[in-house]
Amino acid sequence: MFTQSSRTVARKLRAFHSKPLLVTRTSLRGLASSSNHVLEATASSSRQQHQQNQQRYNTWFAAAASMTLAATMGTAVTLCEQQPKHKKRTMLRDPQFLSTNEEEAPSETPPQQKQQQQQQQAIHATSPSDPAVSPKANLNVSPPTLTQDEARIEKAAWKAKQHSGALKIFSGNGNMALALEIARDLGINLGKATVGRFADGEVNVVIHENVRGKDCYVIQPTCPPVNDNIMELLLMVSTLSRASARRITVVIPYYGYARQDRKMQARVPISAADVARLMEAMGIDRVIAVDLHCGQIQGFFGPRVPVDNLDGGVVALDYFGGKDLHNPVIVSPDAGGVYRAKKFKERLAQKYDMKDIGLAMIIKQRARAGSVDQMDLVGDVQDCDCIVVDDMIDTAGTLCKAAEVLVDKGARRVFAFASHGLLSGPGNDRIANSKMEEVVILNTIPTSPQREANEKLTELSVARLLAQAIFNIHAKKSISALFK
Repeated sequence: MFTQSSRTVARKLRAFHSKPLLVTRTSLRGLASSSNHVLEATASSSRQQHQQNQQRYNTWFAAAASMTLAATMGTAVTLCEQQPKHKKRTMLRDPQFLSTNEEEAPSETPPQQKQQQQQQQAIHATSPSDPAVSPKANLNVSPPTLTQDEARIEKAAWKAKQHSGALKIFSGNGNMALALEIARDLGINLGKATVGRFADGEVNVVIHENVRGKDCYVIQPTCPPVNDNIMELLLMVSTLSRASARRITVVIPYYGYARQDRKMQARVPISAADVARLMEAMGIDRVIAVDLHCGQIQGFFGPRVPVDNLDGGVVALDYFGGKDLHNPVIVSPDAGGVYRAKKFKERLAQKYDMKDIGLAMIIKQRARAGSVDQMDLVGDVQDCDCIVVDDMIDTAGTLCKAAEVLVDKGARRVFAFASHGLLSGPGNDRIANSKMEEVVILNTIPTSPQREANEKLTELSVARLLAQAIFNIHAKKSISALFK
């Protein structure tokens, strides 16, 4: 909008253009002065209009911000009032580290969810040392709301879930009874596998379960028939490895070819080392054995394959500790078994507070393998109950002759303990006709009707010891307590 001065200037300009062009210094000065007045007036009006617009915009923005903030706060308050209050989350803790004075509020769990939790806990392997209720006892307890058919279906489903855990146990034909006993102590089923023979005698191995990513244990002693059992073990390990098992542990209660652990003469093999290399080449990850013939067999496996040599003597401690022994003396049948006999003596004395246990040793001179020419006793066994401790009994010739030497030296009674009772050839008959009071062995080798008929032969089970070792290894726990 033009002011009064601006109209005047405009009129003068039109008059100026209509008149002849007469440019003087005075006219130019007047024209410049008029133009400056116009420009200043226009700039002043523009500044005033801009300030008014800025104030109007600021007022509108402040009002909009206030309305938005009020609406947002109202919505937040409404949501906070409507939102339910959640309980404070707590971290899970190991029950063994909970204090007795600490009380926790019991959480309300629906009955159906409780039942599912109980079933999930039942399908996992359980420690044989825990005095918990066996999983089979849970099968008889069904919710009162389930019908008979529903309970039967649920029982079958629970049984099928026992095969879906991360721990799988398989067994060859070496000692199926021991494998079943170990699986029962762990509270799981034995893995489904076929280990048979083709028409030409070749070993046929088929695994009927998914083992991808599983922790597999193969229970197979390499007892007679030694070669067949070794071949079954190697092919089972190969099958599991090709089936993408995460870890393969072989449980060898009796390690065959263990007595050929060094070269005693020229041109003979070291069979114990060769068998170890065969198993390591198949891809085993760990070995669990019971009373290896000599400790250096553990070194025949590479550092990638750890070996746990369990002591079978801990199984016999309770048996002999319950007997009324008079002046007990632990006898080693040879110089190589003195360390084994000494450990048995120390454990028996510590567990049953027997401070008067003696130690003796028999020095034998062999004419050839399996035949002893002469025996000499080192120690006093007069009027004592002797316990001969060895790792294995083969033909029982050495053991029976040692019993005669002890009786001739004045021994009161003679007992014998060995982890592996091979009893090859006339071994069973020799024990039955010997001067020994009783011979105690472990079930690392399958029994036979002839053994069961022998009244002087007593068999103890090593299944609980092996089951505890498997559980501790699978749960990544220490197994050093098993050696005490």
